[in-house]
Amino acid sequence: MTTATAPRAALDWRLRFAALSLIWGFSFLLIKVGTEGYAPFQVTLGRLLFGTAVLAVAMAVKRERLPRGTRTWAHLTVAAFLLNALPFSLFAYAELTIPSTLAGICNATSPLWGMALSLVALSEDRPTRLRVAGLGLGFLGVLTVLGAWQGFTGLDARGTGMALLASLSYPIGWIYVRRTLAGSGRSHLSLTGAQLLLATLQLAVVTPLFTSVPTAFPLLPLLAVTALGALGTGFAVLLQYGLVAEVGPTTAQMVTYFIPVIATAAGVTLLGESLTWSTPVGAAIVLAGAALTQLRPRERGSGAPGHDGPAEGARILQRST
Repeated sequence: MTTATAPRAALDWRLRFAALSLIWGFSFLLIKVGTEGYAPFQVTLGRLLFGTAVLAVAMAVKRERLPRGTRTWAHLTVAAFLLNALPFSLFAYAELTIPSTLAGICNATSPLWGMALSLVALSEDRPTRLRVAGLGLGFLGVLTVLGAWQGFTGLDARGTGMALLASLSYPIGWIYVRRTLAGSGRSHLSLTGAQLLLATLQLAVVTPLFTSVPTAFPLLPLLAVTALGALGTGFAVLLQYGLVAEVGPTTAQMVTYFIPVIATAAGVTLLGESLTWSTPVGAAIVLAGAALTQLRPRERGSGAPGHDGPAEGARILQRST
C-alpha cells in the first residue's frame, strides 16, 4: 500500500512545483500587460489587494489569526516594504521601458545579491571558493545579458537599474526577516498575511500621491493585475508553503531557476519581445552562478538552524515574487 501511494505523492509535489514555476515565470508578462492600462503604482496596489484577499480567505479557512505584538508588527512593516511594496513597484516601473524578459532575468540575480550580503550581515554564512566563484560567474552573466562589450548599447539604464534594485531589495528583506522574525514560533501564513496587508496599506497611501483615479478600466490589463495578485502573490505563496512543508526549502527554492526561463519564453512568444543570443546565454551563466552561491558546507545540511530549518523556510515564504 505504501509503494502504491508514493508515486502519486511524488507526482503531486512536482505538479505543484511546475505550477509555481509557471505562475511566477508569467508574473513579468502580467506586469507588462498591466502597465499598458494602469500606472505602475496602481498595478502594484491591485496586485497586493488581490494577493492579500487570497491569503485572508486561506487564514479564515484555517482559522489563523493575525500576529500580535507591537514589535512584531513594526518588523513586519519593514519586511512589507522591502519584500513587497518596494520591489513590486520597482518592477512595474522598470517594465515601462524594458522587456519582461529582461526583468525576469534581473530577478534571477537575487541569490547573487543575497550571497554577497549574507557574507557581511550573517556570521553563520561562511564564504567558500565555490560560492565566491559562483558570485563572480553570476555577475559575469549579468554583464553578458546587458551586452557590456557593446557599451550597453540600446539598453535603458534607468529601467534596468530599477529591476536590479528590486532584485537587491529581496535579499535585504530576507536578512532583515531572518534577524528579527525567524524562529518566533508564529505561523508562516499568519506572518505573510499580515505582511501583505501592511504592504497593501503602504501602497494605498502612496498611490494617490503619484497617480490619479483611472478614467477607464481596460479589461485585459485589469485581468492581468487580478491574475498577478490572486495567483502570483496570493495562491503562489500557498503553493510554496505546501512545497516547503513537503519537500523542504532547498528543493522548493529551486523554482527560482525556472522563473527566468519561463519569463523569457512567455515574453518572446506571447508579447513578441526580441531576443538576442546574449540574453539566453547570459541568463544561463547567471543561473549557474546563482546555483553555486547556494552550495553550503556538508556539515551544515538540511537540519542546521538558519539554513534548511524554520528560518530558511520563513525566508522563502516571505518572497511572493
